[in-house]
Amino acid sequence: MNETSHQSDPLRRARLRWRARRGLLENDLIFERFFGRYESSLSDADVGALTRLFELSDNELMDLLLERTEPDGDLAEPDIIRVLALLRSA
Repeated sequence: MNETSHQSDPLRRARLRWRARRGLLENDLIFERFFGRYESSLSDADVGALTRLFELSDNELMDLLLERTEPDGDLAEPDIIRVLALLRSA
């Protein structure tokens, strides 16, 4: 299957931004800064990692973003850890 990459498909980029909208304002602000800095350089692996993070509850995600917790289990993968570091620096 030859799927279009995130960077070459404006619809996929818009969907990713839509999925980033959260119920907690703090998370929304972090994601807004993140996309402002890194959206144009995100790889498909980065998008996959973000998608996995978006599956978390708002509170679980906020705890990761604010370094209250660290990724563990199936979230302790290099791509997720890398994207989380970018989110934390945004």
